[in-house]
Amino acid sequence: MDHNDNQTPQGETARILVEFLEVAITSIVFLKGVYPNGAFERRRYMNVVVHKARHPQLRDYIQSSVNGLLPFIKKGLVERVVIIFFNDQNEPMERFVFKVNLNLSYGSKVEEANLEFALRSFLIKLPVSESLTKTLPKGCRWEITSYFRALPETGKSKDAEMWIPTETKQWQQPPLITPIKSMNSEPLGVQLYLEHPSLSKPEDGILRGDG
Repeated sequence: MDHNDNQTPQGETARILVEFLEVAITSIVFLKGVYPNGAFERRRYMNVVVHKARHPQLRDYIQSSVNGLLPFIKKGLVERVVIIFFNDQNEPMERFVFKVNLNLSYGSKVEEANLEFALRSFLIKLPVSESLTKTLPKGCRWEITSYFRALPETGKSKDAEMWIPTETKQWQQPPLITPIKSMNSEPLGVQLYLEHPSLSKPEDGILRGDG
């Protein structure tokens, strides 16, 4: 990874966002009760008590998926990062959507404290949003899926090779959307919302982490 690239406002912001997404996705998986509580341990992040995955396979899947997005977030290619929960018929039941907007023309110094303070509010909001979510049935599964504004060139990037086009079932008609939290702290804007079936046509440019 190019160290100088990380010193740009976009590189620094992408690094903070990826670190945040790893924590936030783990928090969502804990919230949904997919695994026993013993699969997680409590820790502090941004001065908030969060949960970290203890199981190596779970931890590595989340970590490698979001870290694999880093070069594409820096280039403004990633539009949404989505955590999808499926029933035992492999049909989507619930989607947590992080919509990301990185200002590529921003050239000033990133105020890291302001950015982290804005992202911290998502971690505070998530646990109290459980009442907005659905109870998952036994035998459900989940995955991390990313929507790109343009598909990365897999031949030129080792990071792109771990992302493969997905055949994940999409909503068949427009979903019900429930906003949870949004923030804007230059050069980053993030929205978090829930999608539930009522269900859109499959979209182009969808990639999922090959965990």
